[in-house]
Amino acid sequence: MVAIYYHDNLDTPENFTEDHDSGVPVPEDRLAEIGVFYRYIDNMDELEQVAKDRDYKNRDQIALNLDTFKGDQSAFDAKMAQFYKEHYHEDEEIRYILDGEGFFDVRDPQDRWIRAKLNKNDLLVLPAGIYHRFTLSKRLQYVKAMRLFKDEPKWEAINRDEGRDTEARVEYLRSVTSAA
Repeated sequence: MVAIYYHDNLDTPENFTEDHDSGVPVPEDRLAEIGVFYRYIDNMDELEQVAKDRDYKNRDQIALNLDTFKGDQSAFDAKMAQFYKEHYHEDEEIRYILDGEGFFDVRDPQDRWIRAKLNKNDLLVLPAGIYHRFTLSKRLQYVKAMRLFKDEPKWEAINRDEGRDTEARVEYLRSVTSAA
């Protein structure tokens, strides 16, 4: 089951796959307040219902570990660094964990990182426009996930250091400001 807490902000390029648990838990309803949808789903019928309710038409699966890169450590490390760079997308990001574990970090309106440690059967939906990042856990260094999409996915990651606010980002900020 998911563990949700504030990140300790002690990560470095060498240790970002550690738990980085500050010891301050975050209740699941806090995720909902910032537009993040979480649910534990242990059967495909329930997943199908969520997909239908949220109008997800397409899906695929991805496995991520060193074997995915045919043992090429430098290619694997580069991809992990890319996923961990703070960014947002113009579409929702939907992940259902089939096996393994990983961390999704999301920014709250106070600019603090909230870390969700996802395991098998955890579904996480990040709203368009929310800053986030992802990494595997140091313990397993493996995740297999189903990615769900409303239409064809837009894979562009808009990195925070670009300082570019698209309509998706502006709309997200409006939604969390009005909810506060």
